Amino acid sequence: MDQIQHKFVQVQGLKHHVAEIGAGPKVVVFLHGFPEIWYSWRHQMICLAAAGFRAVAPDYRGYGLSDPPPVPEKTTFGDLISDLLAILDFLEITKVVLVAKEFGAKPAYMFALLHRERVLGVVTIGAPFIPRAGPSQYPKHLPEGFYISRWREPGRAEADFGRLDAKRVVRNIYILFSRSEIPIASENQEIMDLVDLSTPLPPWFTEEDLATYGALYEKSGFQTALQVPYRSLYEYLNITEPVVEVPALLIMGDKDYVFKFPGMEDYIKSGKVKEFVPDLDIIYLPEGSHFVQEQSPDEVNQLILTFLNTRIWS
Repeated sequence: MDQIQHKFVQVQGLKHHVAEIGAGPKVVVFLHGFPEIWYSWRHQMICLAAAGFRAVAPDYRGYGLSDPPPVPEKTTFGDLISDLLAILDFLEITKVVLVAKEFGAKPAYMFALLHRERVLGVVTIGAPFIPRAGPSQYPKHLPEGFYISRWREPGRAEADFGRLDAKRVVRNIYILFSRSEIPIASENQEIMDLVDLSTPLPPWFTEEDLATYGALYEKSGFQTALQVPYRSLYEYLNITEPVVEVPALLIMGDKDYVFKFPGMEDYIKSGKVKEFVPDLDIIYLPEGSHFVQEQSPDEVNQLILTFLNTRIWS
């Protein structure tokens, strides 16, 4: 881990933290999900650098060691896309492959559509490309206690999370998101109440890992993280032709709770997703959870390397 270098890039009026390892023209940029930061890509970054790639992983604005925006509740996915472009320009990186986890799939695919000349390929883990109409249907078909509905409600998650320290919040979310069922609270219950203190961490997630995440969320808080993704979820970027033409790979754990979202399993497994990403390969990991890149790093590393070496730089 010590070989990963850290720098701060001053763009868009904010100081953005960027982790980086490796060198050369073959650049892979990693975009994290929630409750993650650059650290969630540690296994992939080290592996790719050893294979001759340059691996770059920023913390989004308001996450990890990056500066918070001046008004977090006004942060948008558009901001993340603009930040990424500015970071790449600052680092003088002209073309990249984007590897994104969970909600990071949205800025990755939007960036690939808005800046087609900069993107050679896209890999997403735990989430496909979803057109505008997709996720807005979920709350209509799920109970009131659906975690996204709860976290979209201003003040509710803040009060829920505020009862605990940041490390405990991250611990609870990692446990919840590692399960194969969607986190849904009952009417008189909050999302954090779904995890008992006695519940162990997933076996692949160490106390040291938790301490790293906890310390960084202690610094950043959750204000920006609740805004993006959850409170900006249905933000619409005006893209008239939302078809991604570059080679793409989707890696899904078969036990990922995301498959329980209404219509999601059919959307992926029927091949409908390929209407929007025609050059898409989909790989399922039978024992995989929502965090496959941390749960099964060797397997995921090999899938990414194979994609890079056969579909991008063959």
